[in-house]
This record gives sequence, structure tokens and C-alpha cells, in this order.
Amino acid sequence: MARPKPYVLPTAPDAAPAYSELDRPIQFLKGVGPKRADLLKKMGLLSARDLLFHVPHRYEDASTITRIAALEPGMEATIIGRIVSKGVLPTRRGLRIFQAVVRDGSGLIECSWPGQPFLDRLLKKGDLLLLSGTVRFYHGRQFQPREYTIIASEGEDSSEETGAIFPVYPATEGLTHRQVRTLIADNLDGLLESARDEDPLDDELREDAGILPLWKALDSMHRPSSLAEAEQGRRRLAFEELFFLQILHARSRREAVMVREGIAFERRDHLVRPFHKQLPFTLTGAQKRVLKEIGDDMAAARRMNRLLQGDVGSGKTVVALFAMLRAVENGYQGALMAPTEILAEQHARTMVKLLDGLPVGVSLLTGRLSAKQWKEAAYRIAVGDADVVVGTHALIQEAVEFHKLGLVVVDEQHRFGVKQRLALTEMGSHADTLVMSATPIPRSLALTLYGDLDISVLDERPPNRLPVRTALRNESARPKVLAFVREQVERGRQVYFVYPLVDESEKLDLKSATEEFESLRTLFPDRTLALIHGQMPGEEKDRVMRAFGAGEVDILVSTTVIEVGIDVPNATVMVVEHAERFGLSQLHQLRGRVGRGSEESFCILLSPGGEHLERLRIFASTEDGFEIAEADMRLRGYGDLFGARQSGLPAFRFADLEKDAALLQKARGEARRIVDEDPDLERHPLLRKALHARYGERAKLFRVG
Repeated sequence: MARPKPYVLPTAPDAAPAYSELDRPIQFLKGVGPKRADLLKKMGLLSARDLLFHVPHRYEDASTITRIAALEPGMEATIIGRIVSKGVLPTRRGLRIFQAVVRDGSGLIECSWPGQPFLDRLLKKGDLLLLSGTVRFYHGRQFQPREYTIIASEGEDSSEETGAIFPVYPATEGLTHRQVRTLIADNLDGLLESARDEDPLDDELREDAGILPLWKALDSMHRPSSLAEAEQGRRRLAFEELFFLQILHARSRREAVMVREGIAFERRDHLVRPFHKQLPFTLTGAQKRVLKEIGDDMAAARRMNRLLQGDVGSGKTVVALFAMLRAVENGYQGALMAPTEILAEQHARTMVKLLDGLPVGVSLLTGRLSAKQWKEAAYRIAVGDADVVVGTHALIQEAVEFHKLGLVVVDEQHRFGVKQRLALTEMGSHADTLVMSATPIPRSLALTLYGDLDISVLDERPPNRLPVRTALRNESARPKVLAFVREQVERGRQVYFVYPLVDESEKLDLKSATEEFESLRTLFPDRTLALIHGQMPGEEKDRVMRAFGAGEVDILVSTTVIEVGIDVPNATVMVVEHAERFGLSQLHQLRGRVGRGSEESFCILLSPGGEHLERLRIFASTEDGFEIAEADMRLRGYGDLFGARQSGLPAFRFADLEKDAALLQKARGEARRIVDEDPDLERHPLLRKALHARYGERAKLFRVG
């Protein structure tokens, strides 16, 4: 079968209008002109549509204002008042403070902005301000604003001084947020009228999802009567972002099913059953559940495209081996691609050990093999003597030909490029695909990143695995930590020391791996130490890791290059210096390097304390990778999920994956329903047009991204 082409969006319908009033250049809108158009261009605003979607980044709520006469020290309050006097006050320490006296109908109060003398140019006498901040006592009552909004200038109508929600817009140098607000207000009615005819979501979909029409959502964000109304507007725009993405996922998922017929593997069990019986451990409930999900997929005629998420030590390799044996029983080969040679070798050793006594040939193919070994392995793969093949990216070289590839397993799939993953899956045009990740991902994030895949989760660890004791210590406890390390090493255990930097930095006052390697060698002169980091050649890194795995190295000093590494059961202690510099999910992956044997293991986080302590306490309190991932996303945000380098898809402007988890589920369901009923979106011309306008050719590699 010819290799399928990547999914491309269906052609936008001819019936859709080629030009809209919203496509008009921004300079021709009321109050703009060429000069302001150049300033707006700096913010990425080129058309009327851009201005309409330039929504406030926050709101000031004037519905709960406090009269100035009622202010008391210690209060958090919002006030409205006009500037009656202002100026910059220098202090003896050289600090310049902008001060303004504001007045409402009840009294006066002095407002102070330390270190912001530039406000003297921006705020004018007579300006009506909405101010939010804290009242303090300093030579009398004083108001310290956190935020301010100019409601009106001197002489302008101030009839809306109370009971209003004031939008605050992103601005740029030369154009204040108040000027942006005026521009939008002057043009809003006409822009909304144009948007009435361009809603990509039809009445039925909006009713099912419980969201506003597009024009109403934008109106609610630009001039809400309450914060709740503004949130309803954001919710509609968030749904649209999530829905568009899920439409792409649903289309690529359908494309994979329609274009690539799969293999209906029969449940023959002459390998799977004896393999199960001879396992030296009992499968967890999660493993049994996931094996059923994978087994049902493999038994179907459609091609499997499934993500297997499993926490560190949850038993993903065994699950993958069960699936590959199902393929081998049916006369096919199974291939597993790992990101490093060491990991590939570890997988191969594990599989040979678990398959002992069964008539299954396992072959390893990596770049480390000699020319003769490589040729022999490639021959076994080509003639079908190799039933299970384990390797690195060497598997996708043109010189490698599979006899009859039925299942592709990609381990730590995020460490491969899009083209590498696509090349392996296309070596068997009918082959099922199982991608594995040991990095727990919150469900909302997984649906966003991998919405075109079916997702299986191993959320249960084997009962015989000992927990890792995690301790958070201040830098002052380092001598005690080093004494504990010495005690463990003298008992024959091995230790990791992990650092955030390879070399010393002038900008950051942090210990580095190379610097501390020398220091630790002095502290442990009778022990064997080794250094490993990402800047070392691949062969050198492999040599160090093999020596550590063989027990020839007592203490390994490292950067995060060991985040995904080999299984060293004798390594029972990990010390992470400057733990505050790592994300929680990254720390979880690092901690997974210890606790892989029968001895009690320890992870010690050294940190100077401060604002990061609460985050690290969350990590120390649990070993549940999914719980940690949720906390990490909540605390650090999901960032740009679709960086330009990865897929060309934009970050979300309106959606919040934590807040909008239920909305995402709804968007996914609606997207799949519409694509199932109308695959080419012929009955949804405005949706087709909007998808083309937003994504266009960037969707081509989406299926494998």
C-alpha cells in the first residue's frame, strides 16, 4: 500500500465570501489613521478583525467602590476620584515617589507610587481615576494603588463613575490603554454587526455547548455589565479555541482509520498465555485494564493509534511486550524504538529475560553495533527471524527492511522528532501504533496534545515497589546530608547528585555539576565518582552510564541528562541541589531513577527556601505523578503547548486548561460528532472557512505531532 499523505484540511468552499468588513485594514477605522495604525501594528493589530478580538486583559470593578471618607488603614479597597494636585517627591535615599491627591464627594486622600516618577507625565490634573489598592497610615492616611484606570479626563462626562465594569486593554508605547479603549468603543457597534454573519459555530452547536453567539461573546468582553458576563464571553471564545483544535484531532483520527486499514489480530494465546503464566509477578489492575483496551484495538480491523501513559515504575514495558506477542502470534513482527542506546539495550535485556523459554526471537539494532553485527541483525529482521525488534532511530534507516511489521511501539515518544515517529510508523503501512510516555500529563493537557489518539493510563504501581522517602532540606543541612551519603556509600549503595547547570554561571549564583564534581571528589577521596552532562559526546555519556549501571561508580554527578536513564537497582540515594530550579514533573522523573530495587531509597531536595518552598512541599508529599503534573500545571501554567518548532499551532489566548477541563471534554465530544456526521464539513461552510483562516497549511503534520 502506498504511504498515505499527511492530513490536509478540505478546501474552503467557494460559496463563502472572499472579503469581509472585518478584513478591512485597521487604519481606515474611525479614530485610527496611518500614525496610529503603525502603533497598533506593534501589537499585531492589522485589521478590523484584530481590533475586535483585542479583548481586555483585566477588568476594574467599580460596582464595589468605597467612599474616600470611609477608608481606614489596613483596608483593601477600590476608590474613584479626580486628581486635584500631583507631583514627584524625592527622598534622601534617592528614591523618587509620584504622589497625587484625589477627591470624591466625601473627601480627599493622598495616593503614593514609590519609584514611578514617570506617572507624572501620564496622569493629568483633573483625570478621573479608578484605583485599587491598600490604605496605610504614613503621616496620615495614604492610599497605595496596585492598579489604576483613567475613566475620564477633566471636563469629560463622568456619569458612569459608579456601578460599572471598566475594561483595561493591552497597550503599547505611544498608545495608552485608555486610548485603545476609546478606539474600540468608537468602532464596536459596526464591528459586532459584521461579526453576526461570521459565527463559525451554528445554532445547534452553541445550544448543545451552552455558549453565546460570537458577536454577543465579544460584546460581553468589551462592555460587560458584570464580571460574570465578561466570563461568559471568555468561555465562548475558549470553547472555540478548544473546539477548533479538537476538530483537527477528530479529522486526523478519522483520516488514519479511513486511509490506513489495520490488521485484525486474532487472540490465539499460544504465546500470550504461557508468557503471562511465567511472569515472576502479578499484573496490577491498571495493567489488566490497559491490556484489554489494547487487545480490543488490535482485534479490530482499524489501525490502532494509542497513547500509553504510565508513571515511573508502573509496568509499561510488560504491557508493550504483551502487545508485541499478540502480533507475533499472528505471524507479524513487533518493533520498539527507544530514544537512547542504553535504554534500547535495557529494554532488550528485560525482554530476553522475561521471554526465556518461549520461541520468540529478540534482536537489538543500534548504532553501537559493529558493521558485522548490524548486518546480521538487519538480515534477521528482513527474513523474519527477529520476532521482536528493539532499537534506536537506527530502525528507520533506509537499509532496514522488516519482513512483516505489525506493531510499532515508540518509547518516550516526545524525545523523537515528528519525522522520526512518522518514518517508523510508515515502515509497516498497516501496522498498529502504541506510543508510550513515562511523563504523566494532566488529562486536559493530554486531550489537547494527543486528542487524535486513544489514551490508556497506568495509574497503579506494583504493590511490591517500595516508596521513595523524599526530604526537603535547607542548604544549612548540607553537612548532615553529605554524612548520610557517606553512610549509604559505605553500605555499598550508589548515589546521584543532580545540578541545574553544567558550568558555573556569572549571572546565576548556583552550584554547577562540573564545579561540584571536583568538590565532591575532595570530600570522597576513597570513592569512585563520575560526571555526566548533556554537552558530553553521546559515546562518553553511554560509557559513564554503563559504568554506573555495572557498579563501577559510587557517586554519579549529573545534570538532568539522567531524567530518563537506565535501571540501576543499587542506586538508592538522590541529592538534588537547587531543587527550586526544577519543575515538579522534572523532579518526579529524576526521583524515578531511585527506588528501583529491594532496598529503601531516598530523594533529598536541597533548597535555600523562600517562595519555592510550598511547591517543593507538594512534591515531597506524594509520589503520584499525575497529582504532581496537575500541581505543576496549576503553579507554572502549561505555556505554549504548540511551539512553532513543534507544530506551528498557536498558544491559547482564551482557554485555561485547568479551569476549562469540562469545556475541553465538551469540545472534544462535539468535534467528533460533527466530523463523524460531516467529515468534509460541507454542511458547515463557515467552520471550514474559519479553520482555513486560522490553521491552513500548518495542519499538515498535525497527525504525527
